[in-house]
Amino acid sequence: MSEKEDLALLALTDFLDAVEAGVESARQRIREVKVEEKPRWDPTQIVWTKVEGQKGEYERSEDVINFEFKAMLKDLAAHGGKMNQEGWFYWTFPNGTTVGRKRK
Repeated sequence: MSEKEDLALLALTDFLDAVEAGVESARQRIREVKVEEKPRWDPTQIVWTKVEGQKGEYERSEDVINFEFKAMLKDLAAHGGKMNQEGWFYWTFPNGTTVGRKRK
C-alpha cells in the first residue's frame, strides 16, 4: 500500500471508532431515559370514580388538590393529553382538570 492509502485507512478507522463511541453513548442515554419513563406519581393515591361511558366502563378523577393528581396532569400534558402507563390508558378531558383511565 502507498502512504496515501495508509493515511486514508487510518482516517477511516478513526472515523469508525468515533461513530462506534457515539452509538454506544446514544444507547446509554436511551437506556437512562427508559428508566426515567416510570411515572413520578402514584395512581393509587388518587381518588377514582367508576363511570359508565359510551365505550363502556372507565374510571374518572377530578382530584385537583392532590399532589399526585397534579403530577399526573403534568405528565399527561407532556404526552399530548393521552398516554399508556402500567397497563392503563390515561387521557385528559377537554376541561383540562378531569382525567379518565381505562385498562388496556
